[in-house]
Amino acid sequence: MDGTMVDNMMVHHRAWQRKLAALGLDMTLEEVRQSIHGINEEILERLFGSRFSPEERRRIAWEKEAEYRDIFLSELKLVPGLEAFLKSAQEAGIRMGIGTAAPHENVQFVLDHLHLQPLFGSVIDASQVTKGKPDPEVFLRVATELGAEPADCIVFEDSPTGAEAARRAGMKAVIITTTHTADEFAHFEHVVRVISDFEGLKPEDFG
Repeated sequence: MDGTMVDNMMVHHRAWQRKLAALGLDMTLEEVRQSIHGINEEILERLFGSRFSPEERRRIAWEKEAEYRDIFLSELKLVPGLEAFLKSAQEAGIRMGIGTAAPHENVQFVLDHLHLQPLFGSVIDASQVTKGKPDPEVFLRVATELGAEPADCIVFEDSPTGAEAARRAGMKAVIITTTHTADEFAHFEHVVRVISDFEGLKPEDFG
């Protein structure tokens, strides 16, 4: 969802930069962009080790996400061309799901404000998995709920971590370059296409 359906990753990066600075860890936006991926509590444990208890990590993660939603509300919109693409997929009877590292509140924030819930037969967020990307759990859970074989799935992703999760799940991937450049995905053999947005695209363009 993040960076793939809505171009919000720089908003997340700004919110993370502020929160980490408040915790005594100064990072540039580029450092945040390169290293902050996955489930919030896992990120905090990776950065700070045992400095914070699980309860404190949950609180810090909630505060960061609340700040993100506050920043993003006035800018919230789908990536160009995605609304038409999703409607075309729905009309073609293609089963669609969302597998995201975002917390439940952020997923509902996007789905509710953009009225997208009816389009998706499965929505799996960070609260429903035990391991974050690049572990493939989130994508495999979505495939199971949709009744689809992994080999028949195409994952739309914006990050190398997400692309790796798709590879481990045995799924093809389409990369959208909202956050990372195309050359960062050159080593992934399962990537079938790289796009900048969804303008003019139809589901049949991806096989």
